[in-house]
Amino acid sequence: MTPGLPTGSQSRAKTVRLYFVYVRSCRQVQFFCTAVFKFLQGWPTLGAAQAGLDSKTRQPASQPGNRNTVKLSIIMPVLNEQKQLQQQQLASLQDLRARGHELIVVDGGSKDNSRELAAPLVDQLLESQPGRARQMNTGATGADGDWLLFLHCDTRLPQQAGFSLEAALADTEAAWGWFDVRLSNPAMPYRLIAWFMNRRARLTRVCTGDQCLFVQRSLFRELGGFPELPLMEDVAMSKLLRRRARHRVFAGPVLTSSRRWEERGIVATVLLMWRLRLMYFFGVAPEKLRRRYYPEH
Repeated sequence: MTPGLPTGSQSRAKTVRLYFVYVRSCRQVQFFCTAVFKFLQGWPTLGAAQAGLDSKTRQPASQPGNRNTVKLSIIMPVLNEQKQLQQQQLASLQDLRARGHELIVVDGGSKDNSRELAAPLVDQLLESQPGRARQMNTGATGADGDWLLFLHCDTRLPQQAGFSLEAALADTEAAWGWFDVRLSNPAMPYRLIAWFMNRRARLTRVCTGDQCLFVQRSLFRELGGFPELPLMEDVAMSKLLRRRARHRVFAGPVLTSSRRWEERGIVATVLLMWRLRLMYFFGVAPEKLRRRYYPEH
């Protein structure tokens, strides 16, 4: 026997909310099926998304001889990331420093040699309590660039990023944005994951930390910085920004580590991320989400 609908204003509100969630889920399933169909038809769509051929987001490159017209503060939160820092992450950013941009590393209390490795290669080495949102807010407080770019230590900016960033950010039509992403593992499943990440971000105007959020410093401070959540701070910040200003996407892409999918398994990691996003949508406490994402902590 099918139970009747719940009565009462609260029950009706809950029913309406569940209905919209159902409709949204159907749309996501439809998008997923359509995307898989296009993906299986051939590689041109995937290649265009990751090679930077989208005409709407293609940016003119600056000439190498020109100095920057805007100053960029690159903020990198770290916690026990000696291995990543040893893999030339900071060394690859020295060209940007030479062009007058600023590199800030914020350490959350590392027990390894992260601070010692970073010190000679950055403009500021700051310390804060652990927590990615808290660390990035600390870095933004000390930054003096016109724009802030938040870079995870396992993510690499594309070559010649400084020239394209300088040219694009000098145009103030947009006040924030992100990069398309490519995973470090070149196997087809990882290329497909990256393609879906890029499409989802463009459709929802919500990016993840792996996609290098950048924002005008004045707007970031006006919004009060990242909500200090233990998880989903990038999602929360994107939702604040998309209501306030236009965005731009660099088809780049940035290269980010595929280690989480490799260590936990592709299917298990994708399902976990979908589950966490759904729980976040329904208002589950971010601390509980963090414990699910980082069970070892």
